[in-house]
Amino acid sequence: MAEFTLPANSKVQPGNTYKAPAGAKRVRSFKIYRWSPDDGKNPSTDTYEIDLDACGPMVLDALIKIKNEVDTTLTFRRSCREGICGSCAMNIDGTNTLACLKPIDDVKGDVKIHPLPHMPVVKDLVPDLSQAYAQLRSIEPWLKSDTPAPPDSERLQSKDERAKLDGMWECILCFCCTTACPSYWWNGDRYLGPAVLLAAYRWIADSRDEHTGERLDALEDPFKLYRCHTIMNCTQTCPKGLNPAKAIAQIKTLMLERQV
Repeated sequence: MAEFTLPANSKVQPGNTYKAPAGAKRVRSFKIYRWSPDDGKNPSTDTYEIDLDACGPMVLDALIKIKNEVDTTLTFRRSCREGICGSCAMNIDGTNTLACLKPIDDVKGDVKIHPLPHMPVVKDLVPDLSQAYAQLRSIEPWLKSDTPAPPDSERLQSKDERAKLDGMWECILCFCCTTACPSYWWNGDRYLGPAVLLAAYRWIADSRDEHTGERLDALEDPFKLYRCHTIMNCTQTCPKGLNPAKAIAQIKTLMLERQV
């Protein structure tokens, strides 16, 4: 998978270095991207030396320790700490993943942390996901049915119908896949990206939804769907082990079947 690397002429400069406490025996350096819209400075990389004997095992544990004990200005998103909310998605050691699920010991050498690539940065490790969420809204990710729900029961599915949703409902919208996709880097203003297309297929495949044709019509576009070139970065980087590329291929197959 393509890694996120800075070009040789990058304006990201070395920043501050924060030393580990005296006597620390198991020290790791965390090199973290820093940028603020408020100080007029170019981005920099600050280095934090952390005593792992006084820190939890995950990269998020180190970030929280830095925020609480070393540098309160460090900015990042986090919430559940269990790989459920997707808030702490970032680029760690060249791969998009969740900081709460990334063990520090899985990284060799310095731990390099950047925001999700190819997105505007709000501050430090916080990407601006406004466009991605707008694209998600555009595919109407909710059940659409003209048939009234049964008055005394749920809308039922068979076990086989329910099984078709496995591998899609688990998506936590961290957008690790979308920001790892070169097609999205090049055409993010028009290509919906793997996370949104996975969400789109989740509703197309739902037996309770009665607007499949309408949903497919909305995706019949040279850019919304067909900018996917099956590079597979999305599937390789998904921290939940999902396969957005397969979902996109399923949508394309349905498009072809409509034309036969």
